[in-house]
Amino acid sequence: MAGTPAAAQVGYDVLERGGNAADATVATLLALNVTFGEAASFPSVAPLLYYDAASDQVESYIGAGKAPARATIEYFHSKGHTVIPKMSILAQLVPASPDVIVRLLKQHGTMTFAELSKPAIQLARDGFPVYKTTAKNLNMNIFKRIGYSFLMPYNAQVYLRGKWWQPIEHKQRLQLPDLARTLEEIAQAETNARKAGKSRAEGLDAVRDYFYSGPIADKIVELHVREQGLISRTDLSEYQGGIERPLSMEFGDLTLYTNDTWNQGIVVLMALKMLEKVDFSTIKHNSPEYIHLVAQAIELAMADREAFIGDPAFVNVPVSGLLSSAYGLTQRNRMTPRAFGKMPEPGDPWKFAREKRKVTTKISTSPQRTVSQWDERLRNETESAFAWNGNVGKDTSYIAIVDEKGNAVSLTPSDFPMSPMVPGTGLTLGIRMTQFRLDANSPTSLAPGKRPRITPHALMIKKHGKFYMSFGTPGADMQTQALVQVFLNHFAYGMDLQRAIESPRFRSRNWPDSFSPHEYLPGQIDLEEELYESAGRALSDLGYQTQEFPSMDNTFSAPGAIAKQNGLLYAGADPRESTTARGK
Repeated sequence: MAGTPAAAQVGYDVLERGGNAADATVATLLALNVTFGEAASFPSVAPLLYYDAASDQVESYIGAGKAPARATIEYFHSKGHTVIPKMSILAQLVPASPDVIVRLLKQHGTMTFAELSKPAIQLARDGFPVYKTTAKNLNMNIFKRIGYSFLMPYNAQVYLRGKWWQPIEHKQRLQLPDLARTLEEIAQAETNARKAGKSRAEGLDAVRDYFYSGPIADKIVELHVREQGLISRTDLSEYQGGIERPLSMEFGDLTLYTNDTWNQGIVVLMALKMLEKVDFSTIKHNSPEYIHLVAQAIELAMADREAFIGDPAFVNVPVSGLLSSAYGLTQRNRMTPRAFGKMPEPGDPWKFAREKRKVTTKISTSPQRTVSQWDERLRNETESAFAWNGNVGKDTSYIAIVDEKGNAVSLTPSDFPMSPMVPGTGLTLGIRMTQFRLDANSPTSLAPGKRPRITPHALMIKKHGKFYMSFGTPGADMQTQALVQVFLNHFAYGMDLQRAIESPRFRSRNWPDSFSPHEYLPGQIDLEEELYESAGRALSDLGYQTQEFPSMDNTFSAPGAIAKQNGLLYAGADPRESTTARGK
């Protein structure tokens, strides 16, 4: 299952040729980087869970890069920034996805990068028909296209083909020759190593080195020097991801897994823990009562996200407390008959935590007003004039794969061309730095070497101790909400995967957005058309600010899932995007 039909087919073909889940994942990811590059670029974030059938263990791969060594709150304040700016070289995080690819192949794969990159290279060189989702993601009016071409000429060359006067259209063939050449060069580094007598593992190290300390690193650093960015050669050459123990939580006869707190995956577990003992047989699905209950669980979990969740290498997170049944009950008892109206106060998970609370003193740094504030104001005014609204690419995609031996992957790659791409390479470094806060008191405050609390995350489920499902979704702050709703549709209401995914959804906006400028819409709840018609008035009476959206709108994310039931595999793919399931 993958975010585009072409990527899903590539992964299926690898499995048919005898590759395993790790091999198929890398081939699928690279094909997705080509055919859905405006949502999930090659040097992206890539939160991943891997289930090893032989050991019956779930591993988490750290798929978020680190802030450059020169990235400090004081630096941004000295430049007049109160948030990390979008559409700026300063929004770029040190890349993580190439590290994840190499680690996964070394740990579990059987094939080479050169073999697995061939389909993606061919797609990039020969071109592919633009999908409806891509056409929507790159749907800019002529004023936006002119502005985009002015602010980021190389990006416009890649995604607008340098034709500011002509919009991207559905089924139009899009070729990415620079990206094809880049992937070929990386693959050739591995091939050269193997020809020199190096082992498969050493060949994969050559892939990593070519990116993080070789020619690609040179081009990234050259861009940052020219554009006065922050990423240095040392930031790249010293970058390390890693394999970690995933977070887990019991929910009846299920065990849910997600990545550690450098992303927001724990929010899904926290919200569901509050709902674990609810008798959903007494609550009509998608009724005002149901929406109110689930929305409040999500809002309480998000309030705790804002207060406690951040990079565990920097932040002391009370994970055991947040995921305890006792705390979940305490949180559920905080729910109110009417809408909260604004984001609720965080709870006190430390009362239920095994971790020891560490008391630290944080000093907030006030912005230093300098001449550069006028540069920032000019950029903001320019962006406003062209009404960007995040419409250059779109957040994230998703991959789920299960092979014939039962090995499984859940992967949520991301990043899009809203900051300057690396000239001549076809590579997008994204804007993940914008998920930091320039507030020392936030758990996702910016610090050198720290990972932002990114929105993409991966999920897996075991049932009765056996692998049951990989699932995930794009969608920024909607990701956790969509996955909670899909989970309940399937497990509480007995829907099959496809129906669980297609069912109408709602979205709370009752907390600061993860991306700068961290927009906050107190009490707002967005509803797809069916829900607005059936529940909108009742929710308004409860105090919600309701907004109607079209049916099957990808504003409400696009989950995908593969489940193993009675020895058979079942998949679901959301028609809100080009998500596609393929198998036999």
